[in-house]
Amino acid sequence: MTGRARAVRARTSLSPERAERLRALLDGLAVRTDTVARIGFDPVELPRRYADPEDAEVAGLVAACFAYGRADLFKPVVERILAAMGPHPARFAEAFAAAPSASAFPFAVYRFNRPADAAALIAAIGHVRAEHGSLGARFAALFGEEGGGTEALRPALERFARELREAPEAGPLLRTRGRRGLLHLLPDAGGGGACKRLNLYLRWMVRGPDGIDLGLWRGVPPSALLIPLDTHLLRIGGLLGLTGRSDASWRTAEELTATLRQIDPADPVRFDFPLCHLGMSGECPARRTPERCELCGLVSECRLASGAGRSRRRPARRTGRS
Repeated sequence: MTGRARAVRARTSLSPERAERLRALLDGLAVRTDTVARIGFDPVELPRRYADPEDAEVAGLVAACFAYGRADLFKPVVERILAAMGPHPARFAEAFAAAPSASAFPFAVYRFNRPADAAALIAAIGHVRAEHGSLGARFAALFGEEGGGTEALRPALERFARELREAPEAGPLLRTRGRRGLLHLLPDAGGGGACKRLNLYLRWMVRGPDGIDLGLWRGVPPSALLIPLDTHLLRIGGLLGLTGRSDASWRTAEELTATLRQIDPADPVRFDFPLCHLGMSGECPARRTPERCELCGLVSECRLASGAGRSRRRPARRTGRS
């Protein structure tokens, strides 16, 4: 273990008793979460529609890259992109990389991204598949080259995203955009941001299959994953004392994951879905509601509900969250 890993663990150390209490409460939350209903509000629904693992991994990366902002706004855009790719997105991506067109997805307009960005992403996916057989095979190879284990994840993810961004077929499609649009879809894991969407994609591909995640990539152990840190996880993680940090950064994601790893060393991100949807559903609202808090199964460990966290916390500081 490096000095950095030891420092993260030291800041987030749980007593064995508290780790057991949290595990029991989080297990209960996972059981109570209506997974079937909540998947309809989650982008993981999109890759789960494909029976072929190769199609699912391609659809998953497209869905994850556009999964920022409100799900009811980005999911229709992703659905139109996937519909244009036909029933077999993997085959489409490889054929598209051989003859790419910047105007192939004219409807792919969503917040910071434009049609050329979607076209470049699909061409890049096709390039990596043609070169390495599958996205999963390439990521597993990079992960192995970096030594495997928890500390290999970040450099492997950094290299994986860079190879996609720098795919030769993508460049000509971005002449009017520069690399900015593709950098937003495929952020740099070497920067300070939490890379929520790329870590979400890894969760889908590596964990499971369990009714939520697909478990398609066997070359990476679930124990090495990093929590896909979003505003819900940042807030609820703070309330439960899983992190003492308030910025949406890679360091905060590391700290939160290190705490969860003490609760479940083999699968530290398995509580991501129920915790995220606890916030998304409004069951744990941003403003404290005593009536709701009393009904929450996590109330006994919640700093706010118990009074331990009622002092004013500084608002979360955004640091390149992507």
